[in-house]
Amino acid sequence: MYARRRRNYLLTMGGCVVLFVSAWAVVRLWSMPVAVGMCVVVMVVPPVAAVLANRRGPEDRWWDDPSGDPTSDAWWDELDGRKRR
Repeated sequence: MYARRRRNYLLTMGGCVVLFVSAWAVVRLWSMPVAVGMCVVVMVVPPVAAVLANRRGPEDRWWDDPSGDPTSDAWWDELDGRKRR
């Protein structure tokens, strides 16, 4: 779970760095407005990367940990249609 989230974050932030560097190293030679537009897009990428990296998938069942209360745990297991061993 954490490896997938870390990989997604690093890929997204790597793309952010590539866009920023290419905007000012290459694209500005042809068009300054396009380079500035790329930087505006890059400005939005880090918060989006953080949200996507911290998003839990359907297989990440962090809420299923037992609470310690047998009655509550049995009730939630019945609600989810699972049997705890």
